[in-house]
Amino acid sequence: MDTILIYLLFILGFVFLIVGAKLLIDGASSVGERLGLPQLIIGLTIVALGTSLPELVINVFASVEGNTDLAIGNVLGSNIMNTLLIIGICAIIYPIKVNTLVYKRDSWINLLAIFIMALLANNFFVNKGINSINRSDGIILLLLFTGLMFLLFKEKGSIDHEHNSPKKKSPFFYSISFILIGITGLFFGGKWIVKGASIIASDIGVSESTIGLTLIAMATSLPELITSIIAALNKNTDMAIGNALGSNIFNIFLVLGASAIINPINFNSSLNIEIGILVIASLFLILTMRFGRKERTISRLEGIFLTIAYFGFLVWTLF
Repeated sequence: MDTILIYLLFILGFVFLIVGAKLLIDGASSVGERLGLPQLIIGLTIVALGTSLPELVINVFASVEGNTDLAIGNVLGSNIMNTLLIIGICAIIYPIKVNTLVYKRDSWINLLAIFIMALLANNFFVNKGINSINRSDGIILLLLFTGLMFLLFKEKGSIDHEHNSPKKKSPFFYSISFILIGITGLFFGGKWIVKGASIIASDIGVSESTIGLTLIAMATSLPELITSIIAALNKNTDMAIGNALGSNIFNIFLVLGASAIINPINFNSSLNIEIGILVIASLFLILTMRFGRKERTISRLEGIFLTIAYFGFLVWTLF
């Protein structure tokens, strides 16, 4: 295939991926409503999954093709971008007042997920000396994801439901069409991106994990960045940090777990630096929420620091 065409399909793949994810989520949510599923279930499954759907699709294709370096790079890169850039930019636009649930639950689960990933990747328990996230590790991650979803259902179920005004339901034909078009977009988008990533990595002389850490991670996190910026402009920054941390947790437990089951992921020990960056950034957020100038608030100054740290990470990774 012509190199120029591969590059064009690589770019077009992200458009297909992002639009496909949006159509699939909208269609599935509409069908769920028509089937009488509670908004709680739709919100905690279909809509929540949408935040990590682009990463999941790319990682599935990468794992099937045997490009496991790309898979691990995508997860680490997306989580670093969520933690540093997305939260940082939102705090710059409007200081983030963190609600109690995000501080007491999400921030700590996020940190715990990072440590679990580090332990499994470095094989502290089994197969010492062979760094990989194997199928057994993938099953563990998916079980943790299932357990987390159960706890969320239980927690949300105990909260009084707010009154929701009835929504106008889309025609069933439109909903099914959205789902089918969305799946088609995700299929071709994921395929073109993974194919193009391998060619680009070879052409510019970098590893596939580097492409995953930077270019692909930035592109797959673009919808979350835009959504979070809009939320910050509307002074709804607590939603922005909740989405960012939630996406991080989904990426590790669901995306990485599914990828490892499809094809065990070889883990280059040099990627422990990126895991270390995630740990430090996550601890910084927790400490800022607890001991910052304003308790449970991420200020503009701290947002500037996070944003600069992300661009510093990019420069260090690429050069």
